[in-house]
Amino acid sequence: MEENELYGQLNKIYETILKKEGVTVAPETTAADIDGWDSLTHMILMDSIEKHFYIKFKLMEIMKFNNVGDMVACIQKKLAAK
Repeated sequence: MEENELYGQLNKIYETILKKEGVTVAPETTAADIDGWDSLTHMILMDSIEKHFYIKFKLMEIMKFNNVGDMVACIQKKLAAK
């Protein structure tokens, strides 16, 4: 999947979960950059992303995500392995 397409799909997921229009995530985006993205919302986001892309994150993978770019790299790796 192209990176631009992946970010487009992620933006829609973030908008839905955070209930905010116009949310745009980029590789360097972190929870501190978006109002309403707290620890509970983070887990809901991870679950929604797993369901959307039909993948499963390991806990250690999630703990190593420093930003959205790290998560996207992990998603791409998992999609490529399918």
